[in-house]
Amino acid sequence: MTAAADTSPTTPRLSFLLVHGAWHRSGSWDPVREALAADGWTARTVDLPSAGPQRTPAAGMYDDADAVAAHLRQAVGPVIVVGHSYGGLPVTQAAAGPPAAAHLVYLAAYLPEEGESLLSIHGHHGSQDEDLNGTAPVVFDDPRTALFGDLPDEQAEDAVGRLVTQSRRSFQQRVTRAAWRTVPSTYVLCERDKALPPALQGRMSARAAHVERLNTGHSPFLSAPAELAALLGRIGAKAARPSPDRGGRERARPRGDRGRGQ
Repeated sequence: MTAAADTSPTTPRLSFLLVHGAWHRSGSWDPVREALAADGWTARTVDLPSAGPQRTPAAGMYDDADAVAAHLRQAVGPVIVVGHSYGGLPVTQAAAGPPAAAHLVYLAAYLPEEGESLLSIHGHHGSQDEDLNGTAPVVFDDPRTALFGDLPDEQAEDAVGRLVTQSRRSFQQRVTRAAWRTVPSTYVLCERDKALPPALQGRMSARAAHVERLNTGHSPFLSAPAELAALLGRIGAKAARPSPDRGGRERARPRGDRGRGQ
């Protein structure tokens, strides 16, 4: 069992905030949240407003970032924010604070520079006009293979059935600040990912302070929740250790000194 953060009365307890990706809802994190709880960690989730039925104008990435920031403001004690896939964009926008996250975990996630959007990362530099009304169904021809290829058939079919529409606006809005420049970060690269190519993950992961790897597809929160929770627990235990310069938060490394294998 991984030791959770110090829970003495004078030490605010470190917790996790789990941020889902496009076309998902927060319930996708339930297996990981339960595994973390069994190991003594508190983990909360957030439903991003860009996923699911939309108002007019549709919610965008900035609305999602506001939702993440609201959870950080409400938290008691330091928070490790875990963003999956698209969720890396609003996490990057929101987690610089105030209040700032204690640590960022990018799980097979977009890790953008300032000025980048999900579409621009994939090389789409078309119209700057935001789609205020449009929603996108899952863009993959075969979402079962792309998103849930390492799940058993019955579980994969259930996961596909839970997917929702996603606002197009969320893919178009560009990050204006990058929390990973000031907040320590870990990138978790999923080596058998069919949705976000490992090569692209590798390029983005160079911006993180540390890189870990999982031998899974795009959705280890469903295919390997115990393994993922154990990894998050190790990251949390390290983040909770006191450090002389930031009272328990490790210092973010300069971009030229990127560690591997935390």
